[in-house]
Amino acid sequence: MALDMTLTEITPAQMLVLKSFANVSSEEELSALMKTLKKFYAQRLEKELDRLWTDGTLDQMRLDELQSEHLRTPYRG
Repeated sequence: MALDMTLTEITPAQMLVLKSFANVSSEEELSALMKTLKKFYAQRLEKELDRLWTDGTLDQMRLDELQSEHLRTPYRG
């Protein structure tokens, strides 16, 4: 498997995250920062799921289908 080593510019958002992590000085601060990021992404996910439910893309029947679907990558031997 080839590793893509293409150089890209760091976005302002990426720089902000890097600077935020660079200023963490304890495990407690790291934990608090990680909790904040997790909460942010959980809220974004919930908003998107609500949108999908409202527009009919996602419904209980589709959730039931996904529950029984096997999504793991098969092992190669």
